[in-house]
Amino acid sequence: DDSVRCVIVAGEGGAFCAGGDISEYPAFRFDATSLRDFHENDVWCGLAAMLACDVPIVARIDGACMGAGVEIAACCDIRVAGQAARFGAPIAKLGFPMAPREAQLVAGAVGDVTARQMLLEAATFSATDMLARGFLSRVVPDNLVAAEALASAHRIAALAPRAARMNKQTFRALKTPLPLDGQAPSAIENIVNAVPGPYAYADSAEHREGITAFLEKRLPAF
Repeated sequence: DDSVRCVIVAGEGGAFCAGGDISEYPAFRFDATSLRDFHENDVWCGLAAMLACDVPIVARIDGACMGAGVEIAACCDIRVAGQAARFGAPIAKLGFPMAPREAQLVAGAVGDVTARQMLLEAATFSATDMLARGFLSRVVPDNLVAAEALASAHRIAALAPRAARMNKQTFRALKTPLPLDGQAPSAIENIVNAVPGPYAYADSAEHREGITAFLEKRLPAF
């Protein structure tokens, strides 16, 4: 739709996105086939659609921005957060790694050092931290987040829309260059399609223990 000049992505209930619904995990995470389908189709298709969008996207980040929240925010062009916003992906506490494509996306957006802290230490960061690390465009008082995100969208919408779309296409091409005919698969494709593959941990003891411990409100015994 050429009439759309900017999109604002926001959460509800005081959080941008607090991550997945862990109560749903036992239904599909302990089987490698269903786990792969979830990450490669359900999750990645949604993120890929955002990345492929030529319309500028502004993230309005209130409260928790965890796990999938960081991934969604990473797909946005401008990120505006409130001072109380928190960021992280503490899935190590649940006994599982980040899916390869999602890890590549997050590391590219937050930086390698921050991504490793999030995933290896289960570290969480304040909005001020993430501004200093280059992930956020700006941080404002919590009661001004919506207004600032809207102001950003208005600034974008007032400028040349075709130029904005072309800029996004250029940024996308620079980040993910198109493969040439006969070129070997990219590193990420090799990782995703390896045998036994990145989802072989589905039925592992630590994966089950991490999720079960969370649902039972106790510390996991890894």
